[in-house]
Amino acid sequence: VQLAESGGGLVQAGGSLRLSCAVSGSTLRLNTMGWYRQVSAGSKRELVAAVATNGRLTHYADFVKGRFTISRDNAGSTLNLQLNNLGVEDTAEYYCKAFRRYGNTWSTDTRFPEVWGQGTLVTVSS
Repeated sequence: VQLAESGGGLVQAGGSLRLSCAVSGSTLRLNTMGWYRQVSAGSKRELVAAVATNGRLTHYADFVKGRFTISRDNAGSTLNLQLNNLGVEDTAEYYCKAFRRYGNTWSTDTRFPEVWGQGTLVTVSS
């Protein structure tokens, strides 16, 4: 499977962006798609939002606070993240990831492969 993000850019605080992740290939054993972000090159990538590939379960980080919405198209070929009411603290590189969740958690089960996209930069100005 390959992932390719798009939709990042420069936006003023309070604005919106829509990120997309094009999915090619099979994610058969990977039951979850998620968006992560990395504030700087040396920081850890943190989970922003995730959705089970059956579309029935979603998860959001607390800092999202109802501002972001994750969605998938029915074919599973595109994963989207709608970002509303952006703040300067949301400036980061955003990555799409396909992975298998560990049990009923939203953590990655490292016994299975995980696939990352190349990232798309979101910059929010004050």
